[in-house]
Amino acid sequence: MKKWRLGSAKLALPLLVLCLAFVLIPAAAAQQQTYVVQPGENLFRIALKHGLTTQQLAAANGIVNPDWVYAGQVLVIPGNATPASNPAPAPAAQPAPAASATTHVVQRGEILSRIALQYGVSVQSIAQANGIYNPSLIYYGQTLTIPAASNSTAANPAPAPAAAPAPSGPAVQSLGARWIDVNLSTQTLTAYEGTTPVFSSLISSGTWAHPTVTGQFSIYLRYQSQDMNGYRLGYDYYLPNVPYVMYFYRDYSLHGTYWHNNFGTPMSHGCVNMNTADAQWLYNWSSYGTTVNVHY
Repeated sequence: MKKWRLGSAKLALPLLVLCLAFVLIPAAAAQQQTYVVQPGENLFRIALKHGLTTQQLAAANGIVNPDWVYAGQVLVIPGNATPASNPAPAPAAQPAPAASATTHVVQRGEILSRIALQYGVSVQSIAQANGIYNPSLIYYGQTLTIPAASNSTAANPAPAPAAAPAPSGPAVQSLGARWIDVNLSTQTLTAYEGTTPVFSSLISSGTWAHPTVTGQFSIYLRYQSQDMNGYRLGYDYYLPNVPYVMYFYRDYSLHGTYWHNNFGTPMSHGCVNMNTADAQWLYNWSSYGTTVNVHY
């Protein structure tokens, strides 16, 4: 019996150390969070979500170019971050409601991008569901099948009517009340007041030959109407009376567009093309100094 007790005592000490290790390891690991980059996100918006600056998040992950992150990338969130109340949920936590398709009758003046925004689905999903080859060609009175939002890849989700309370981190404070987010990957523009989206539309940015500049800028010049002469820059175009022009970096601007309706596809020489009605709304809502965040 004495030998058995001695052996038990020898085994008990390693087991005790192992148990303490299991208790201490989670406590240390809890100080460091991670976040998986979702499609369409950029470092700026992830930092905003966690109450950080872009620079803090880039430094924590050794990122040299803050404009370049990719879907599925795992980022380390510094321990002093204060996450927003709506972080990206784990896939297992996502409910799977049995949603069904609905229909929509096209009204006068409507375009497919506006209808897609209304239902929180992508232009491509509506076009596919209705056999539409050219998304710019729909007509008044046409009945469209709107696929269930859960079954579509929403490149241009409708702004949420009620957003979570804004985090009080330095990233939000540095933006001010109003700012504009331009997503070149989804070809969408969203206007924010704090962290609440108040307006969204499709755009046409620069082509691969004339890409739109990326980064954080401010509107520094505004014209309700302006002639645009590309010849002075070496381009073969002249466009009179371009409406609602908002310059945010050198010759790059947000502006209304009357010469095409192919929004959602890169078309420009670097500017951000918008439907004229959308550009008018943005022009009236924004002002000198409004932040413009452009990213992929």
